[in-house]
Amino acid sequence: MAKKQINVRVDEDVYAAIEERAAAAGMDVPDYARQVLADEGNDLRHRFLDAGDHFTEEWGEHFAERFGHPAPTRHETRGKAA
Repeated sequence: MAKKQINVRVDEDVYAAIEERAAAAGMDVPDYARQVLADEGNDLRHRFLDAGDHFTEEWGEHFAERFGHPAPTRHETRGKAA
């Protein structure tokens, strides 16, 4: 498949934030930017996320009543079992 190139200039603080996120994902900045742009252009992903939002809005309270609320995070319990 033919490749196209996109060049984007960002402020240093924006770059630093992108660099931080890339490192957290185990990626370098170009690979991270490529992934973010690919995800943004993925219509199937957007439909899935929209469907998740719809489910949450329509059925979230019922789901929580039936199955309980999410477990506390590790940070909320200071790493100990709840």
